[in-house]
Amino acid sequence: MSDAVISIERLRKNFGPTTAVDDVSFSVSAGSVVGLLGPNGAGKTTLINCLTTLLTPDGGTATVGGRDLLADPHGVRARIAVTGQFAAVDETLTGRENLVFFGRLLGLAKPRAAARAEELLDRFGLTESAGRPVQQYSGGMRRKLDLAVGLVVPRPVLVLDEPTTGLDPRSRETLWDAVRDLAADGMAILLTTQYLDEADELADRIVVIDHGRVIAEGTPRELKQQTGGSVCEVILADDSVRARAAELLAVTGPVNVRDDCLVVPVSGMEDLGGIIAALNAGGIRADDVAVHPPTLNDVFFALTADRTGTTAPTAGSTAPAPGRTVPEARA
Repeated sequence: MSDAVISIERLRKNFGPTTAVDDVSFSVSAGSVVGLLGPNGAGKTTLINCLTTLLTPDGGTATVGGRDLLADPHGVRARIAVTGQFAAVDETLTGRENLVFFGRLLGLAKPRAAARAEELLDRFGLTESAGRPVQQYSGGMRRKLDLAVGLVVPRPVLVLDEPTTGLDPRSRETLWDAVRDLAADGMAILLTTQYLDEADELADRIVVIDHGRVIAEGTPRELKQQTGGSVCEVILADDSVRARAAELLAVTGPVNVRDDCLVVPVSGMEDLGGIIAALNAGGIRADDVAVHPPTLNDVFFALTADRTGTTAPTAGSTAPAPGRTVPEARA
């Protein structure tokens, strides 16, 4: 795309015989948010580490803000702001002191660093608490300060690595608003998140990777349409027969096993009869059967189903409140 600020073409990273990132290509445009989703071991973190120059890719190309990842890693670093899972600020300093300190560290003159600190404190609603030590801040305030620190020197690209992990619903909403404002200002934002509702709220496009490869890409609406018209959730009266029930229902389509239910794509209410008939034929009783439009949860589990056509529950796949999560990708 002509307005792509991040452009990744066939990027590859190996760890010995293991290919963690395999021929990955996608782009992020100015003023947009791209969500990067993937299960455990998908290669999401490795990809981010390559893009932020922490790792050197073994193949492919990438440019960030017009700078080549391999030829000019320093130029790439100068164009990326990164906010990780945990606030990287000094808790003994005040919010204002943290911002001035990082401004000076990044080469701003003292008056400019002080002025920039006030701009960011106002932007993120931290002016009233600016004189307090960060150790007295709430989790949401720390995350906002951490995001502000990454923006002390304006950059065209923002990488958000699970920015709302552990935050309460109100703090998440506040941070979401800040991300939307940054995109509206023209930043290109790459978001990795375990919260599927977060990706649905913020991302203009979503890239799903599994086993190091891109397996789907599109808007949240386009990805939801891939699962079919609707999905049917079946809650069994006896969980001990879940595997047998999944086998019976597999004849109607791919079955995902998650949380306390089985999930089957359906065309509409007319498919309910076949599902109930299949269960009755196996002598299996359901406590509840419900049909609803597909969500990103359904998309994720459908796309990452294993070769048997079912997806077993994965460690971390049940979300802590609030919201369902995608298991954190590590490679």
